[in-house]
Amino acid sequence: MVIRNIKEEDNKALANIIRKTLEEFGANHPGTVYYDDEINYLSEIFKADKSTYFVVWDEENNKVLGGGGIYPTKGLPPDTAELVKLYLLPETRGKGIGKQLIDKCLDYAKEAGYSKVYLESMDELSGAVGLYERMGFSYLDAPMGNSGHCYCGIWMMKEI
Repeated sequence: MVIRNIKEEDNKALANIIRKTLEEFGANHPGTVYYDDEINYLSEIFKADKSTYFVVWDEENNKVLGGGGIYPTKGLPPDTAELVKLYLLPETRGKGIGKQLIDKCLDYAKEAGYSKVYLESMDELSGAVGLYERMGFSYLDAPMGNSGHCYCGIWMMKEI
């Protein structure tokens, strides 16, 4: 397993992983990334300045296992990026891969000049929220920026 930068050929697998994960947890609601057309072409979206998307790649089986990224979401302060679209296949969870992926994203954010990382989540994804807590993310009382994900009711921030 390696964590590498996204490639165009990863787009379809990542869109499927995101949608299947949200379905698995009953979180495929309007106002979530489930309905964002952009998940079909993530490799293009993450060409934006000061953004990146990392893919968890199974070299042995030539398979995308998940991914996550850093993005300068509209409306966030210039020193703040958003941790976005972090999803993993069920067989990869609970093995420390999510933590490795988040660490890689945080390292990138710091190198890109950000001092804070924001994220949005929802109650249905409590396992991920627990990981964010353990990694030092603190709860916020209200959303920041303009992600367009009005269903998300959990907002967190970490200084890096």
